[in-house]
Amino acid sequence: MTVVVSAQGAARWQGGHPWIYRTDVYDEPGDSPGIVTVTNRRGRHLGQALYSPKSEIRLRLLTHGGEPVDAGWWGGRIAAAAARRAGIPATGYRVVHAEGDGLPALIVDRYGAYVVAQLLSAGLERVRDDVIAGIRAALGPEGVLLRNDAPIRRHEGLPLEVVPAFGTVPELVAVEEHGIRYFAAPHTGQKTGAFLDQRENRALVGAHTAEGRALDLFTYHGSFALHLARRAKTVLAVDVSAEALARGAQNAALNGCANITWREANAFDLLRELDRGEETFDTIVLDPPAFAKTKQSVPRARAGYKEINLRAMRILAPGGVLFTCSCSYHVHRGVFGEMLAEAARDSGRRLQLLAQVGAGRDHPEIVTVPETTYLKGALLQAVD
Repeated sequence: MTVVVSAQGAARWQGGHPWIYRTDVYDEPGDSPGIVTVTNRRGRHLGQALYSPKSEIRLRLLTHGGEPVDAGWWGGRIAAAAARRAGIPATGYRVVHAEGDGLPALIVDRYGAYVVAQLLSAGLERVRDDVIAGIRAALGPEGVLLRNDAPIRRHEGLPLEVVPAFGTVPELVAVEEHGIRYFAAPHTGQKTGAFLDQRENRALVGAHTAEGRALDLFTYHGSFALHLARRAKTVLAVDVSAEALARGAQNAALNGCANITWREANAFDLLRELDRGEETFDTIVLDPPAFAKTKQSVPRARAGYKEINLRAMRILAPGGVLFTCSCSYHVHRGVFGEMLAEAARDSGRRLQLLAQVGAGRDHPEIVTVPETTYLKGALLQAVD
């Protein structure tokens, strides 16, 4: 199959971005997704791409060449991505980060001996067997699970499903990072079973944790709380989900942590309560879910981020450390920084920036692909 694109579409590939949109496609093969050859109007070969006939993103670049894109090709690319992760001090990490690794729409996460993958485009779904064969050849897992329940698949005309692709993957898998163990839940947990992108940030915060009281808001399964508990005297871990807190307590028991209190509460309400009670904490972590799912929701999301950060700054003890972040792609780094400055000004606190961070190195950001930049965070210390 061949797809003909406009000069503007071709220019996107030449500029380093792997997507070509519907409006830049002149001639396409109809309703059959898969891997296609792409040319310009003069017939010049531009590359091979995943083709999604129902998506606004019609084409996702795989290769500029004309080589066969078969199971061996996928295995080689996945093996190369795995090699770039050499030395990561964890048994749970991302092996393939879609566009960040030049394999658009493909997520591959390793949890010990098991792999959880996501196929997020119709074109990729069509070559599922080759992709799974490539994963098995490159990584040799005992089991492969497809977490194809990401809502983005609806835009591709694909069903949402969680299905085994090879072998058996347990409901829970114990993984380790920086000496901390926790249970990932490949079948039911957030993303593919755990938040792997914060691994390096958890270690950073753990190294800066003060010996006094610590507060971990939006704790989910307690991944930050476990790192805080190594140095803090007490940790208050907060989430709205009783189920998530129960898993957090399991993780604490796995590490022999007895200094974490698990509290079911709304973080906004609790921060107001703590502020009114003039309580203070020596270390605070704010790791909320994405407040901005669309560009239109950014103003409201920004206000939400400002409120929780303002309240956290007010209850931060002198010399205390605050780690705060946003995983909303639409809230760009500049917007996030401006929000923090406003919150600091309104709190009356003097906060020193210790570090600006993003996702871990297994979630690479490509400078010509802004969509790969979503997580941004700041480590701040009260110096007033």
